[in-house]
Amino acid sequence: MTHGTQLFIAVAVLAAGTYALRLAGPLLRSRVTVSDRVRGVIDRAALVLLVAVAATGALYAGQDLAGWARPAGVAAGVLAAALRAPLIVVILLAAGVAAGLRAAGIS
Repeated sequence: MTHGTQLFIAVAVLAAGTYALRLAGPLLRSRVTVSDRVRGVIDRAALVLLVAVAATGALYAGQDLAGWARPAGVAAGVLAAALRAPLIVVILLAAGVAAGLRAAGIS
């Protein structure tokens, strides 16, 4: 099996699984009850997964560390978001910090 075929199969399986999970929600909503504790754990798990994906994207470029500019930009964006700045301000601030550091020679 070639690498391209394996990749295609993996993407197809992931797409089918994602679709099945999205479809299961409305179909099983009236049949399955979840306690408040389990609902809280699921909410926290989703947040942890999101933070892990964001951290990986912020810290790594391929197999190597991304340098200092990208994580500093992400940190500035996170701080702006925590202070409830508008989304456009968060994005422009994060990009501006990263670009400024790169322009200053800090990659």
